[in-house]
Amino acid sequence: MKLVVIGGGNMGLTYAKGIHQAGLLTEKISILETGDVFTQLVKTEPDFNVYENAEDCIKNADILLIAVKPFHAKDVFESIKNYTTKNQVVISVMAGIKISTIESGLDLEKIVRSMPNLPAMIGKGMTAFTSSKNLSSEEEKIVVQILESTGEVIQVKTEDDIDKSTGLSGSGTAYILYFMEGLINAAKEFGFSEEEAKKIVSQTFDGAVELYRRNDLSTSEWIEKVCSKGGTTIEAINSFESNNVKDSIKKGAFAAYKRALELGNS
Repeated sequence: MKLVVIGGGNMGLTYAKGIHQAGLLTEKISILETGDVFTQLVKTEPDFNVYENAEDCIKNADILLIAVKPFHAKDVFESIKNYTTKNQVVISVMAGIKISTIESGLDLEKIVRSMPNLPAMIGKGMTAFTSSKNLSSEEEKIVVQILESTGEVIQVKTEDDIDKSTGLSGSGTAYILYFMEGLINAAKEFGFSEEEAKKIVSQTFDGAVELYRRNDLSTSEWIEKVCSKGGTTIEAINSFESNNVKDSIKKGAFAAYKRALELGNS
């Protein structure tokens, strides 16, 4: 089984390393890149075959994993379409790019559209995916293994669900970090050092997530457990509620979803 990762940036390299470390493939993984990134990869990534010309690697691949920015999609299709073969499976991690766009751009039928997020870089990612109807059960099994090399995976029914996942997990890491930043800033205003503030906030988030995962209680039930009448936590929650924080978070997720739809129609 031969895999070519198209795009050697953060996400492309994340998948290449995750798949390599998981030992999923016996063949050496190839990466297709250009310019300075190609030169850098040749120097720093001896575990992979690094190519600058599509002709040298695309035609012999079984799976093409496309990990470029959405606005580079058409250029990538143009650069590789003359070397693709009918039975190749394409895994896309490009936000907003529809299966039909990839099918027409590459004249291929076995397409997987996925939406990972940044924690995939440390094996803690959350990836949603859906695929065209042309994949065999064995091909779909391999696809899941590839995506699982960077974290958790969920298969969704429609491409609209992929765009919705973009607004949740795809962009969600930034939402969490944004909230953390607010608490870190508060901690520093309280007089804690940068290092102390980061430790307090990151451990609080880690603990809250682990507590939630290990029990069957809902988020609301846990919040109720922490809040006591006339206590400190309820004051903070009341402040959040009066400032419509929860509604603002939801609006942000929908804004990201809307943008994913726009990218798909551009």
